[in-house]
Amino acid sequence: MRTTITLDADVADLLRRTVQERNVSFKEAVNEAIRTGLKEVAHAHRQPFRQKTVSLGAEQHFRWEKALSTAAALEDEDLVRKMALRK
Repeated sequence: MRTTITLDADVADLLRRTVQERNVSFKEAVNEAIRTGLKEVAHAHRQPFRQKTVSLGAEQHFRWEKALSTAAALEDEDLVRKMALRK
């Protein structure tokens, strides 16, 4: 496959040095460098992500699945109280 890439100056210098030291073509040096880099990335050992959690001190007896109905009931009570004050 033919393609055009733009190399940073330092990368081009490293490739030229590799060409001279190993007596290989520029194409071979580029392919070898890319293969080596991609293999290292593929085999890089990554630690599994672990989320550190802390207790926020929520009350244990509160039923979170009833939160919306509880909020609605509190809002209704407040509305009744406000209406009673207007009379």
